Parts: sequence; structure tokens; C-alpha cells
Amino acid sequence: MRSTNQNGYTCHFGGASRLLESFLLPHPKRNLSTWVHPFREFAGRRFILAKGFAEHSPRIHGRFFGSEPVVLQRNPLFQSINAEDIAYFKEILGVKNVIQDEERLLVANTDWMRKYEGSSKILLQPKSTEEVSQILKYCNSRCLAVVPQGGNTGLVGGSVPVFDEVIINMSLMNSIIAFDKVSGILVCEAGCILENLISFLDNEGFIMPLDLGAKGSCQIGGNVSTNAGGLHFVRYGSLHGNVLGLEAVLANGTVLDLLGTLRKDNTGYDLKHLFIGSEGSLGIITKISIVTPPKLSSVNLAFLACKDYISCQNLLLEAKRKLGEILSAFEFLDSSAMDLVLNHLEGTRNPLPPSIHNFYVLIETTGSDESYDREKLEAFLLRSMEGGLVSDGVLAQDINQALSFWRIREGIPEALMRAGAVYKYDLSIPVDKMYDLVEAMRIRIGSSAKVVGYGHLGDGNLHLNISLPEYDDTVLAKTEPFVYEWTSKHRGSISAEHGLGLMKANKIHYSKSPESVHLMASIKKLLDPNGILNPYKVLPTSLMS
Repeated sequence: MRSTNQNGYTCHFGGASRLLESFLLPHPKRNLSTWVHPFREFAGRRFILAKGFAEHSPRIHGRFFGSEPVVLQRNPLFQSINAEDIAYFKEILGVKNVIQDEERLLVANTDWMRKYEGSSKILLQPKSTEEVSQILKYCNSRCLAVVPQGGNTGLVGGSVPVFDEVIINMSLMNSIIAFDKVSGILVCEAGCILENLISFLDNEGFIMPLDLGAKGSCQIGGNVSTNAGGLHFVRYGSLHGNVLGLEAVLANGTVLDLLGTLRKDNTGYDLKHLFIGSEGSLGIITKISIVTPPKLSSVNLAFLACKDYISCQNLLLEAKRKLGEILSAFEFLDSSAMDLVLNHLEGTRNPLPPSIHNFYVLIETTGSDESYDREKLEAFLLRSMEGGLVSDGVLAQDINQALSFWRIREGIPEALMRAGAVYKYDLSIPVDKMYDLVEAMRIRIGSSAKVVGYGHLGDGNLHLNISLPEYDDTVLAKTEPFVYEWTSKHRGSISAEHGLGLMKANKIHYSKSPESVHLMASIKKLLDPNGILNPYKVLPTSLMS
């Protein structure tokens, strides 16, 4: 049954209610396999190597999603791998863990979106911290550049070679070392796949504080190395807060044991934070300890429509005030994003037919008391409708409907790829200014491209996408450097959760002061004086010479 409030907005309630019914279910399992492979097929242009690269051509050209063409030179101080190197690696790792097969190397050399492609001739698969230490000690003595690699699901070229770096893949270091049910502290190796950790903890009655669309492939070491954000950042916060300790191997092979499991340890500098978010440029993370919250039984998911962005902002403010401790996700997408999903993703349906609204918000709550949580959420939604913040809405009735709602939000990247070319930007901007950039871009670009905005509204993370039939340098020229300059002017970050990698290494000055960047370079040179760890990434190459 529908009722219209004084502001003219439709409210659903009573026996036929869509809005004021909640459901009880475990956390929705958003299966990566449903969209990752199509995403790869539609990833568009990839990183293109200069002709003659196999002979170590000194230049590399590239075009990226949301990045101007760049030219890099291979560091002449780095040596090339030879037969003696290969023999040494086989001696310490065993023949089967030294990969030279061309097909396997092609996969490892190419990022999952097919934007970047290196030309490494060897992939190493260590099984222990000691083996990682031996590899790095040897590579440092020989001045062989290396690139650490986990699930290779990054979006900025941080996990694949730029030239012929040795790939150190962490997949075989995938053991769960310990789990303490009293404290909820998990200790595991860096190669553990995130979804496997989620499943393990689910059986123990706990959850990971991190949830990503790529959880079926990404590894926890890579998550920590990139300080991944995800869907539940608004509830559980950053990995800087959840990771209690880690073990890392420095460029010279030194094993740094920072694998504490204490919630409080105020002795000296907290060095683990240097490695969280450093993208493998300071050391290779081999083990982590992380605090995990208990699994709660009552989960509700609402899919809501808002008339304007101000309503989305005010809804977020009210959600934080009124839902408080049970709020676990707050996502938004605009009408352009919804239109793309409905037109390019098979099987998706508009949860609020027949209209396309200006904005949509997904609100997830997680708590321990079904009746209390339901009452609290229903009261909040009813007030939001009566106050005009919400135009329409529906609560998921079961796990399948919940999955269909998340499919819309998580399927936007795939829909963008299917629609054609796309320039992508991952930005952190004050919430009140976030959508101003989307509107500014629409004015700049006009009808030559579709500007799409969506992201994690709860933590001020905008995913700005410029969608068009095919790549156009005129559109790119209107987009960059304007996007970075605008973000910098409003004291935002040019990378909210994807990292800098290769794509944004030379753009770090838009978010960090020259003094900060020079201090970072000093730390890099102190820990990795030969610069062998993930070169050409994170920091401007001009500072690393």
C-alpha cells in the first residue's frame, strides 16, 4: 500500500510494504566470478609497450583509464636476469616454483583490467618468509628489480612489472597461522585470499573488517600493502586501525618482525604503518595480524531514491545520528550510473520502477537484535520519508533481493566497460563538495561524453567516470589535469583507496606537499637504497634517481 506525504513523496507501508519490512540473513556473499571475467573482457585499451621492448628498449609508452600518456625509461642501473640467476632461484625455491612458461608469464605480466603489461621473464613463488628473504638479498646484491604480486586485482598498475622486473608472487604463502576467539585476532600469511579468510572467520563466528568486490581473487597482503578501503569502511575504518602487526622483508633481505597482536603498544615508532599503503615499495609484507569483529546476526539492506545530492548528504548525517552503531554501509550512485547498469548488465532490474530517480542510496545495517534493529531502521526510514529526504525505497526481503541490490552497486564498473571507453578516477573529497566535481565535469565536457558519479558516500570516496564510445584525446584534455587540480583545490586526495601505483606516481604533488614527498623519498632511499622494490611506482621517478 502506498501513501503520499505532505511533500509529495511516496511512502510504502502496511501489508504490501516494500520499505518497512526488514530481513534477517548472514552478510550477503557478493561473488566475484559473476562479474570479474566480463569486466576483463571489456577493459578497453591496455598499457602498450614500445616496439623492441624484449630487447630492453629504454622507453615505455602508455595510455591508461584516466591518465595522460607517459614516457618512462628503464633504470640503467638495474641488471637483466641471466642463467646464473635462474639457477640460484631454482636451488632455493625448487624448479616448479620458478616459472618461465610464456602463458603463465603473460597472465602475471598483465594487470586484471588489461591496462598495463610488463615483460618479465621470470616469476618466483616463495613458500616462506625465509625464501622471500633469500630472494631479496640476492636480487639486491645483483641489482635486479622486483615487483611483489598478490591477486593482481589493482587498478593503478602497482602489481605488474613496468619493464622486466622479477615477479615475486605470494600465492603459496596462504596459511592461517592462528586465531584467538577471545580477542578476535587473526594471524595469517600474506598470500591468503580475502574470501577464504572471510569463510574461515564466518565458521568461527567472526567477520573480516574488509569487504571488496574483488575478494574472490585479492590477497590480504596486497590489501594491506595498498591500504584497501571497501564497502564497510564507514563501520570498521581503515586497515591502519585494524592491522595490529605485520612481518615484512626489506630490500636487503632483513626480516622485520612487527607481528604484534596487542591492541595497545606505545613503545617507540609504530613502524608497521610505513608498510600499510606503501604498495610494496618499502618491503614485502609476508604475515599480518588483524583484529576481526564478531559476526552479528541481523543484517538489513535498503535501496532508496533521493531527489538531489543535498538529500543524500542529509540522509547520511541522519543515518549516522539515528542508526549509529548498526550502520555498516552507505553507498550512493547517480541516475547515469543506474542507467548504465540497467542497459548493459544482463539480469539487473530497477528496484524502484518505473521511474529513474536522480540519486540512489544503499544503506546496510548490522546488529545483534533483530527486533530492535528493525524498529530502529523502520523509524529512521519513516522519518526520512516524511521529511522529504527519501523519495522512494525498498528493503530487501531475502538474500536474493539483497544480492540483486549489491549487484547494481558493484556492477557499475562492468557496465562502464561494456558501454565503451572510460576514464576512471578514484578520489577522496569532502562530502559536501563531492558531487560538485561531477557537475563541473558535465559542464566542461558537454555532450561528448557521459559523466558518471558513484561511490562510498559514507567516507567521502567518489568514483568519477567519464564514459564515451571510444577514447578521445579532446575529452581527456578537458578532463586532465582539471580533475586533479579541482581535487587539490578542495583539499582532497587523488587516490582514495586504489593507491598511486604507476598511474599516479608522478601526480602525488596534487595531494601531498613537496616537503612530504621529499621525506617519503628519503624513507624509500633509506630502506631500499638500490631502489629495487617495485620501481617506477608510488613516488615520482625524478626523486628516485
